[in-house]
Amino acid sequence: MTEHQNTIHPNENEILRDFENRINNLPSINSALYSKYGVKRGLRDISGQGVMAGLTEISKLSSYMLDENEYIPVPGKLFYRGIDIDEIVNAFLKENRHGFEETCFLLLFGELPTLADLEQYKSLQASYRSLPEGFVRDQMMKAPSNNIINLMARSILTLYSYDADAEDNSLPNVLRQSLQLIAQLPLLAAYGYQAYIHYFKNQSMIIHSPVPEYSTAENFLHMLRPDKKFSALEAKLLDLSLVLHAEHGGGNNSSFTTHVVTSTGTDTYSSVAASLGSLKGIKHGGASMMVTNMFADMKKEVKNWQNEDEVRQYLKKILNKEAFDGTGFIYGIGHAVYSLSDPRALQLKKQAKQLADSKGLTEEFQLYSLVERLAPEVISSERRMYKGVSANVDFYSGFVYQMLNLPPELFTPIFAMARIVGWSAHRIEELKHHGKVIRPGYMGVSPRRRYIELDKRK
Repeated sequence: MTEHQNTIHPNENEILRDFENRINNLPSINSALYSKYGVKRGLRDISGQGVMAGLTEISKLSSYMLDENEYIPVPGKLFYRGIDIDEIVNAFLKENRHGFEETCFLLLFGELPTLADLEQYKSLQASYRSLPEGFVRDQMMKAPSNNIINLMARSILTLYSYDADAEDNSLPNVLRQSLQLIAQLPLLAAYGYQAYIHYFKNQSMIIHSPVPEYSTAENFLHMLRPDKKFSALEAKLLDLSLVLHAEHGGGNNSSFTTHVVTSTGTDTYSSVAASLGSLKGIKHGGASMMVTNMFADMKKEVKNWQNEDEVRQYLKKILNKEAFDGTGFIYGIGHAVYSLSDPRALQLKKQAKQLADSKGLTEEFQLYSLVERLAPEVISSERRMYKGVSANVDFYSGFVYQMLNLPPELFTPIFAMARIVGWSAHRIEELKHHGKVIRPGYMGVSPRRRYIELDKRK
């Protein structure tokens, strides 16, 4: 039970404890019923294949090949509008430029931009990097939150009130709203963090305006840092992270939320707020922070980071709910689709190694690499598995953010700054191609009972 403000009932805690006990005493659903009725828990079958709920041209994940009707695991691949993410990343890194804006254009419009297209897109985004007059003071500073994603969601819903065409779901208007929110979300994250450190950490609050010539990554670091300073390497790695997090198929939880909510005919602001709520969860966008917390605990509990037996025993304790947060999850390991590898994790791992070596953190990187290798072995020995597990994008992203001196409270907001591009593309696609409200079936399995009149109940 947690304390909260404005308690008005004298017996509130006692009543809530009684209600809580009633919830705890509700019967559990018999797990055999899932097989009996062919229910795919989490909309996935026993081998990890997803239930097909729709079609998308925005991105595709590949993790297996079909050979004589047998699924053969292969290294994971991610395609943005049919283009391998590795090709996209390798190209802009080789040319020593930022790739997020180019990626936004590709995901939204289906084609790689020409140089003129890209400059036009950047110019429009720069003009959208602002908030209504007094918004930061009146909406963010006067009601700060100790969770920045919640503040961002509330701010998004408030921006609805500033849009004269908020309810217009025509494609031109939704595109305009989407482009504005893509530009505004980094501001909400940076200013939300400033409010957080001032009101909850007793630190000075400094608000910087964005710079038109800067990229999204550069502007975020500029607005975040009190001295506005950042290195080219820091901006490069943050930009890379934004590219890798921008989209991941229509079936990831927050993008599926976009499809579900959009299918009801609701407005853009409500759709984005709903997807933010999904992303916040520690099994989705909040996982990178949990990875870094898990490693912080591991460093305290494991005396010798190079001792494989010690590390292995710690991982077993996690799985048996005897270590870290007691959930039984080894955060950053395993994915709903990938089994042998996550291409996003491989890209981040390369950058993490270079950065760790340059910062004298090679031992920490080696610990991450050791856990990446041992965790699948431990999981397979302790749990029944139907598909392989490997490190996912969250495994190395938090480590990279730590080395960039980005605060943990911003790990998930940074994810949101990127993924709103994918949400926007999926919302437009849902409006353009679908039209039926998404309503999956749930089988009711509670036993039949008769109604008992109020005065006869015990």
